[in-house]
Amino acid sequence: MIHSPNRSVPQYCPGPGNRRSFMKMGIAGFASLSLPGMLRLRAESPSPQKDKKTAVIMVWQPGGNSHIDTYDPKPNAGSEYRGPFSLIDTKVPGLQFTELLPMQAAIADKFTVLRSMRQGAGGHPAGSMQMLSGDSDTRDKPKPKYPDWMSVANYLRDQEGPRTNPLPMYVGVNPPTTYNGPAYLGDSYAPFSVTGDPNSPKFVVPNIGLSNQNEVKHLGRRSSLRQSLDTLERSFDQAGELEALDEFETQAMTLLTNPKTKDAFDLSQEDDRTRDRYGRNTWGQQLLLARRLVEAGVEVLTSSLRGPLCGRVNNWDDHAVNHHVFDALRFRAQAYDQAVSALIEDIYERGLDERVMVVVTGEFGRTPKISYQPSTGAGNASAPAGTRQPGRDHWPRAFSNIWAGGGIETGQVIGATDKRGEDSIERICTPGDFLSTIYHHLGIDSSQVFIKDFNGRPTPIVNHGRPIPELTGRS
Repeated sequence: MIHSPNRSVPQYCPGPGNRRSFMKMGIAGFASLSLPGMLRLRAESPSPQKDKKTAVIMVWQPGGNSHIDTYDPKPNAGSEYRGPFSLIDTKVPGLQFTELLPMQAAIADKFTVLRSMRQGAGGHPAGSMQMLSGDSDTRDKPKPKYPDWMSVANYLRDQEGPRTNPLPMYVGVNPPTTYNGPAYLGDSYAPFSVTGDPNSPKFVVPNIGLSNQNEVKHLGRRSSLRQSLDTLERSFDQAGELEALDEFETQAMTLLTNPKTKDAFDLSQEDDRTRDRYGRNTWGQQLLLARRLVEAGVEVLTSSLRGPLCGRVNNWDDHAVNHHVFDALRFRAQAYDQAVSALIEDIYERGLDERVMVVVTGEFGRTPKISYQPSTGAGNASAPAGTRQPGRDHWPRAFSNIWAGGGIETGQVIGATDKRGEDSIERICTPGDFLSTIYHHLGIDSSQVFIKDFNGRPTPIVNHGRPIPELTGRS
């Protein structure tokens, strides 16, 4: 149910349709659909509304980044807390990061650091669900109970009316794939997922922008055949389902054949200098692709920084049994610092900073107090098995994230933690505040929007929380 301030009677959202499934199916699925099957993919015709152009790029750090080794250093804490990294000044007077982030320090006036994030779950599943969907349950569950903010935004934007841009509304470039998803909205509101290494010369995105003209002609013949077969039914189509179907079919055909779709995913169209600026590695090219896609009209974009660039266990989960935490941070720092700083600078230089918001976060921070355990295996950033090495464990009581674009005032620091970085003590922000802020940028009043769950109950998209004032754009 959506409560609109402009209408006296609450409107109930229709159940999620499958239009996006139809658009994502590719050649084989499109060609094999029967007419009744295609009719089942119809979405209810919404009233026309102004097309919103705002977009969000979320850069996800699966496992949780150590806040006190990056954005919230504590140089006066005891040796059992502070890490080995020296402090460096940033572009913002009085703001310091650790030496791991020189590129971001140099452009700190272009983003805002939130140092007082807090959530209540210590496990990766529950912590991720808190941050991505607002689920307050502290128990780890195998799958989410509530849809993540990306799927919700995709669903709500889809209700606004026909989309003229041939690109999908929601794209994940190696997106978060565990502990999140569309839940009761249905898989049709999951991302158009792009996987693989965008830095590889062989990187391609299937079912986007067909280049084989024979395939295009074959698909066109299938479409013409379907139109001929349903001519008779049109005389009985009092509700206009077939007209709506024609619209969806056109969009699917466009996704497959419009050169714009292929061009948007084609990193070879970027000059070498730009590609080098982001970093010739998986993370750098992921975030460059993210910028290309939002510039081309994608409205929700997620990208997860995981894999070999993280170290031995392919994520940021720097327990001593997994990684030597300080070696792991050094190992991934250059690629991370370069990719994120390039994305933020690019957003401003290309005039996207009012429309596009960038947020970089994980599900929690790491324990301020260093722990020591034997390694469980050798590899990048980890000593041979049995070697005692330092680590930091899960820490939801205090952590940092950074925000750029979105028309916000930058060069700010929001909130603070205590002298050891153990607790958020000033301007404490919750997952509900985090989500409300993102929704606000997308033009969604999270305090007024309810969507029916599996049982038909109107469920709020944010249970508790409000937009963070410093991150809601310039008045």
